[in-house]
Amino acid sequence: MIDSLRLRLLWWLLIPMAVYVGLSTSDAHDNAISSATLIQDRALLASARMIAGQVGWSDGAPVVSVPPAALELFASPAQDAVYYQVLLDDDTLLAGRPDFPAEPDFSALQPVYTTTDFDGRPLRVVSYIRALYDEGTLRMVAVSVGQTMQGRQQMIDEIWHASLRRQIVLLLLAISLVVLGLTMELRPILAVKDELAARDPNSLTPLRAGALQVELRPIVEAINQYIQRLNAQVTVQKRFVADAAHQLRTPLAVIDSQIQFARQIDDPARLAQVLAALQEGSRSMTDLTNKLLLLSQAEASNSSAFPRGPVDLVAVAATVLEELAGLALKKGIDLGLETTLADAVVNGNEAQLAGMLMNLIDNALRYTPEGGKVTVALAKQRDQVIVSVSDNGPGIPAEVRERVFERFYRNAAPDQPGSGLGLAIVREIVQASQGSIVLDVPAEGSGLVATVTLPAMPTMTGDG
Repeated sequence: MIDSLRLRLLWWLLIPMAVYVGLSTSDAHDNAISSATLIQDRALLASARMIAGQVGWSDGAPVVSVPPAALELFASPAQDAVYYQVLLDDDTLLAGRPDFPAEPDFSALQPVYTTTDFDGRPLRVVSYIRALYDEGTLRMVAVSVGQTMQGRQQMIDEIWHASLRRQIVLLLLAISLVVLGLTMELRPILAVKDELAARDPNSLTPLRAGALQVELRPIVEAINQYIQRLNAQVTVQKRFVADAAHQLRTPLAVIDSQIQFARQIDDPARLAQVLAALQEGSRSMTDLTNKLLLLSQAEASNSSAFPRGPVDLVAVAATVLEELAGLALKKGIDLGLETTLADAVVNGNEAQLAGMLMNLIDNALRYTPEGGKVTVALAKQRDQVIVSVSDNGPGIPAEVRERVFERFYRNAAPDQPGSGLGLAIVREIVQASQGSIVLDVPAEGSGLVATVTLPAMPTMTGDG
């Protein structure tokens, strides 16, 4: 396979042009044959008519005197041989060669042309019939003139070769212009290549189109769009690393201090308290790390390369509720699922959507007081699946409901556990699933209801 753009374009040009040159050359050859044949035939007919004009009566019998001018018509550098024959209608030879290879038709009204062989060479022959009158006597005279065909072939070659040379020059000129034109026109795209090659590896600035042709600008625009997406991903990763470092630094410092303190304690009771605090800090670190990883996955799920497929939210919600049932029971919270749907299928990633529900329900359980109520509801409205998680806890003031989706922002008491990542994770997953989330107050009583709307997948039915 040819990888060079120049060669590929040359092939696109050469194939049709070669076909054109071949057809044009063949046509030129046919025209050259027709022209040479026409010239030779006219010379033969002129000679035959000139000889026929010299046939007359003498002493009551036809006689002929062949003028030298009749044969001088065929003088050429090819030195063709010329033969002639004059016959009466009773096959009486008046002049010329008796073995002349012509069988004239005395009834013919027009000159008759034939090509035959004579003395081992091709011969072009014309037969011309003339009526001869004398005192009521009518005789028919046939004048046949033949010429060998070397001069005709030379004429064909001269005409045809001239046309062939013009076609070859045209083809070579077209090839040269294409190569030169491609070299000149590819300079802007090569300039883009040089710019990329000379660029700093960490540079994510857009490329300049410059003098790039209109047809090639979409390539640079596509590269710039990719750079923009890559820049956004790099920004997200840098922000994630900075946030993770910031959030992990303090707990790690506290754990390190507790370990140093524990090494200096001799009292077993005090040591047990410090170890319990270390264990609690370790659990908090594990929870924070898991949420940071889940946030990173949620951000990555915005990529088209992230695996997605049909997910039944009814089944996912039931599984998540089973996992959190122990926490609800420990706090004495009434945790339940309300839905009349057999299934609610959306297009997404099952693990991500389970994480979304886990964070929404976990937040509701954390902030709902003992003896409260947390309800998960699923419904369908037209082509959408609506998931809501409501509680009768303290709720979130309207002025900060948008801010709680920011990472590490917390609307809670300082001593209340939490990382401030739950709702940030939820929003990333919802956006990656082409959905939306809204926080509001329940229709009855106080608290908070988080409503997630996702596009429903059409239900496929069939007989199997």
